[in-house]
Amino acid sequence: MKPVVLDTNILLDIFVFNDERAVHLKQATVNEGIVAIASQKTMLEFADVISRPLFKLDQATQVAVLSQWRSIAQQYDDSDLAPAPWICQDPNDQIFLDLAYRLRPAILISKDNAVLNIASRAAQEDILITSDYNAFKL
Repeated sequence: MKPVVLDTNILLDIFVFNDERAVHLKQATVNEGIVAIASQKTMLEFADVISRPLFKLDQATQVAVLSQWRSIAQQYDDSDLAPAPWICQDPNDQIFLDLAYRLRPAILISKDNAVLNIASRAAQEDILITSDYNAFKL
């Protein structure tokens, strides 16, 4: 089974918005039907995003969301993570590419166009970058 990296927008759909498109992905993540990977930097990115006023999440909710994700995801130490051979236009998303590159073969599920634009190049390195919430079933 390929490890799965979930970018921040996907985590928002799963843990904040309860997006119905992400129901099966959330079930697979919570029930450990997939190997979901997170790192210190991806956790910091997620924490930063959910703390923004736009989401109107109080401190207790933010802590609960982060705790749930931490309890589910396998932690990867990214302190010496080598960069992927592609540079993302959005520097905040680079960590997701770097992590998927290190874990290859891997799946990176993202809705971010800057990440999705790298999909064809990443495929050459056995990384599936997709916006398909059900890609983990492949």
